[in-house]
Amino acid sequence: MNDSSAVVATGSATNVKAAYSSGTPALGVGAGNVTVIVDETADVDDAAGKIARSKTFDHATSCSSENSVIAHARVAHALLVALAARGGVLLTSAEARQLEAAMFAGGKLGADFIAQAAGVIAGRAGLTRPELAAARFLIVSETGVGPGHPFSGEKLSPVLAFYRADSFADAAALAERILRHQGAGHSIGLHTRSRERALELGLTLPVCRVIVNQAHCFATGGSFDNALPFSLSMGCGTWGGNSISDNLNYRHFLNITRVVHPLAPGNVREPTADELFGDYRRKYGA
Repeated sequence: MNDSSAVVATGSATNVKAAYSSGTPALGVGAGNVTVIVDETADVDDAAGKIARSKTFDHATSCSSENSVIAHARVAHALLVALAARGGVLLTSAEARQLEAAMFAGGKLGADFIAQAAGVIAGRAGLTRPELAAARFLIVSETGVGPGHPFSGEKLSPVLAFYRADSFADAAALAERILRHQGAGHSIGLHTRSRERALELGLTLPVCRVIVNQAHCFATGGSFDNALPFSLSMGCGTWGGNSISDNLNYRHFLNITRVVHPLAPGNVREPTADELFGDYRRKYGA
């Protein structure tokens, strides 16, 4: 690091912290644990297709892969049916407990389950139902969030936690709990017909990107139809302990020199003292 002009760190929080403390200018990006909300106005079939494409890409190892779906109660069943049509298999409660015990033995995600096909994961967990061997991804019903509910975190595998919410407000609150547990600053997905709801999530949740009606792992890293900078490294802002909040791109590697001349008098407008301090003085006194 001492021989470098700049350090870019990704992966674990330990890596990023080491880069920031190295004494060399550093850019760090954060961990993902993407949640996607499917509200009651969404095109459910379209949403399922995009979630399935994203969840099965590269065995869901992308930091932008959906780890949890929060479905509005009105569309939850239809969404599960649509996901099943695309290769998703919902585990029974007993199968989910068995998978959890195998995947998170000792309270930590096991390396043998990372970046594996869904059928391999099922087999390593001792799940023998024939449908699981042929699954493209596994779906686990979940209600809790936090260390006691490991499916609420990043799984780096085609295993998808599935939550239900009675309202959009409940879904947004649940998404925030998941983000605060893991993945703060990264991004959230939303399938909806409401532009206002997308803006609401951007204004209220600790995320740097709100990906609307798109396959998340392809869209968050930039796309020709969404104008985000192409990148495999997503800054998470101070929420994720990062110095940037946008997609890491070539602009972050430029030193920019500005040549500064005084403006012509007619182009200069200096604010008055009242414009700068008037409201404060009127409220608190001179």
